[in-house]
Amino acid sequence: MSLPRQPHFDVLSLGEVLLRLDPGEGRVRTSRQFTAWEGGGEYNVARGARRCFGLRTGILTAFADNEIGRLLEDLILQGGVDTSLVKWVPYDGMGKRVRNPINFTERGFGVRGAKGSVDRGHSAASQLKPGDYDFDHLFGTLGCRWLHTGGIFAGLSESTAELTIQACEAAKRHGVTVSYDLNYRPSLWQERGGFPAAQALNRKLAPYIDVMIGVLCDEPPTAGAVAPGESDIFAAEDAALRPAIEKLVAEFPNLKTIAATLRRVHTASINDWGALCYHEGQFYRSRNYPRFDILDRIGAGDSFVAGLVAGLLQEGDAQKAVNYGAAHGALAMTTPGDTSMATLVEVQKLAEGGDSKVQR
Repeated sequence: MSLPRQPHFDVLSLGEVLLRLDPGEGRVRTSRQFTAWEGGGEYNVARGARRCFGLRTGILTAFADNEIGRLLEDLILQGGVDTSLVKWVPYDGMGKRVRNPINFTERGFGVRGAKGSVDRGHSAASQLKPGDYDFDHLFGTLGCRWLHTGGIFAGLSESTAELTIQACEAAKRHGVTVSYDLNYRPSLWQERGGFPAAQALNRKLAPYIDVMIGVLCDEPPTAGAVAPGESDIFAAEDAALRPAIEKLVAEFPNLKTIAATLRRVHTASINDWGALCYHEGQFYRSRNYPRFDILDRIGAGDSFVAGLVAGLLQEGDAQKAVNYGAAHGALAMTTPGDTSMATLVEVQKLAEGGDSKVQR
């Protein structure tokens, strides 16, 4: 009797990968030098799931075939993410038809918030379209346990929206778990109908989603305020989110899991942090991280998703999953760049209530 064939991938992410140029402690507008990182809302999940949690991950994206594209490939390979499914597009020498996206992002400090300036027009990934990938081969022949994508990639263009729908439909057909991060970016939708248009697309996708990151609603989310004397710093957010999640599940009963990070910004360097997760009829909360010190907040939500995915895939335990996600996101904010540098041991220790004492 032959053993069942193991899927080639644990997780595939569908999304755009950008070259992030980071001025460190300085400002983009005055810096003479930048550190290069790779990053992207969907890619960061695959990278964290591979590097910290040991899952076999790959990225579905496209690059213009020039030196910047090859740098991005090299950075992705350093993170252990499979690049065999990257689409390489001939470069025209000027970037008039196709380019690689660049993200200038400064970290912020104190009263100066983090600030990004993204140059992503005509990117190779934004020109991906239905038919560019044979999803029946990827999911049915090669095999994959989990597909992750999100509103950033879906919002890049009409063709990426159509490709996202095609990918999620195919994943559902092959029994692949689909996670989708709503991740609304005003800059992507300002000329295409704004928040209502983004949510209309998300509602088209919702029937194919198993795990939703964020809560689909009619208004953009707003930050809450701490009630005087409240013992739970996120009591107000929790009280508002639970009925919204229950309403969403009633509308889309296919949603097995809905998770949301909880954040309150005191300054760019000090935030409150935590997470809430609904899973198959029950709610779970991570530990709270009050007045948490931050070095670089970019990518924390994606690191949360990586931990959540790993917890659900490897442990099948929603409480561990939300704990892993919140701890992984917290640790990601203590290092520069879009992606986590944390180890699994560090995540487990922090999730269980560990401290930041020196380890010798």
